[in-house]
Amino acid sequence: MKNIGDFKQELIKINNQVNEEMYGRGLDWQKIDIIGDKIIILALNRRISVLRHIDEKDAFTARLMDLALLNEFKIRIKAYFEDKFQLKVRTILKDYDPVNQLAGMIIITVEPVEEFFEKIFSKNA
Repeated sequence: MKNIGDFKQELIKINNQVNEEMYGRGLDWQKIDIIGDKIIILALNRRISVLRHIDEKDAFTARLMDLALLNEFKIRIKAYFEDKFQLKVRTILKDYDPVNQLAGMIIITVEPVEEFFEKIFSKNA
């Protein structure tokens, strides 16, 4: 990686990969913003058909299934992220809006992202 743009592209690939592993499909689009130690990702993530059908009959059960999937997703994305970037994650906050099919995720790192990568980029220069 040569710059923060490369970092974002790699993170887009990781996020898409975890979605493919867990849901059998990638994201339609995603946008990443970085503010200090916070990485904010918004993505269009089509609803899994089985959950859509359960949602119609039992929204509470569908929501519990969503929460279980979100927790597993956070475990996986944290592992991939820390392995790929060698930047420690403090926590990951994630939610999904099944009506609008939008996912929001905030990855909070232990140090500001730009500062961490400035050190990495200056070593590689």
